[in-house]
Amino acid sequence: MATIFSRIIAGEIPCYKILEDEKFIAFLDINPLKKGHTLIVPKIEVDYIFDLDNSILSDMLLFSKKVAKAIEKTVVCKRVGLAVIGLEVPHAHIHLIPIDSEGDMLFSNPKLKLSSQEMEQLQENISRNL
Repeated sequence: MATIFSRIIAGEIPCYKILEDEKFIAFLDINPLKKGHTLIVPKIEVDYIFDLDNSILSDMLLFSKKVAKAIEKTVVCKRVGLAVIGLEVPHAHIHLIPIDSEGDMLFSNPKLKLSSQEMEQLQENISRNL
């Protein structure tokens, strides 16, 4: 059965897409820790990030860098943190999270509830800053 991320990639489930190319897609997390929290997902469905081919993994990091720079231009933050947890969805992915302190990266923190209008505005603004 396809993961939720594969269904997003296939267009079966909508997302707030930031960037897409032939190998990866970046979209806003719908349960963000901070405004601008973005997921980077390879289009190939592999459960564990370190099972990805070396070239895909390195390309994924470069794709993430491009998106992180756009997030930094859009959201007021000290840095964009990168996290790989990999337990919540069996499809390799990277979390890019705008942070001001280490505590901003705690996945046990309450998630933000953003309106669809706020999400659309973030999507447009980050995409514009690519």
